[in-house]
Amino acid sequence: MKRRTALKMSGLYLLTPAIKKLNISAERRKVLRIAHLTDIHLKDQFGAPGKLAKCLHHVQQQSPKVDLILNGGDIVFDMNKENIDTINKQWALSHKIMKSECGLPVHYCLGNHDIWWNENDKGQALYGKKYSMDQLQLSKAYYSFENNGWKFIILDSVHLDIDGTWYIGKLGDEQFTWLENELNTTDAKTPVLVMSHIPILTATLMIEDNIVNKWEMLGGDMHTDTSKIIKLFYKHPNVKLCLSGHIHLRDKVVYNNVTYICNGAVSGAWWEGNRRETAPGYGLIDLYDDDSFDETYVNY
Repeated sequence: MKRRTALKMSGLYLLTPAIKKLNISAERRKVLRIAHLTDIHLKDQFGAPGKLAKCLHHVQQQSPKVDLILNGGDIVFDMNKENIDTINKQWALSHKIMKSECGLPVHYCLGNHDIWWNENDKGQALYGKKYSMDQLQLSKAYYSFENNGWKFIILDSVHLDIDGTWYIGKLGDEQFTWLENELNTTDAKTPVLVMSHIPILTATLMIEDNIVNKWEMLGGDMHTDTSKIIKLFYKHPNVKLCLSGHIHLRDKVVYNNVTYICNGAVSGAWWEGNRRETAPGYGLIDLYDDDSFDETYVNY
């Protein structure tokens, strides 16, 4: 072997342990596995109770194991125009199944079907969001928590429109100020996951059966303050992932390095099969210590 070649080879051997050490330290480490279940729409019909139990078993049989569940709202079938007896039965059924079939911690946000808007019941103390918040033991409809180096922000995206008869997707001034403060006071090195019921940004509305060359986007289908929220996220690059449901369809949009995932519904087409091409399922998300994540949609 020529002297120059020998020197090059000996230098490579000396560097090899350092290279290996560098690669090992650069490997990302999984810190949390999340299951995102949304739009369960539970009622005692269509075999829904048994199917929900099957879904919960499927989540808990994942390997590696799931650490916690994020429930994206529309927990019961429909509170909007139902009477109190029907509402009580739907929630009692939900509590029964979750207690007997789920051993994982669950964090909830409210969906449009979890809000009592029957005009004949406006005088009731539990009218609006209070009934569901009491059922879920939530002091506020939006909140945050931290777990294993990640911050989770749960938003309340469903509000009555100005006419008071239907809902619209938005935060409102008070909640937007709260969100702004949450991001401002969060360490810039802490990755953030946001969950809302109504999508902040989604492409699923483009495949609805609309008039050719014209798409109609209703205020109840996607946030109406999307631009304002996106501008806020742009100031905070540690916002990595936004999860939503509501549409019962699955899509992923990446904009300004934020990934917006609208996951399909646990109930599919309200317990009657697929919703268009999206089968009943849930999102499975692995979070890592380097701010990255892996995600997939699971048909249970």
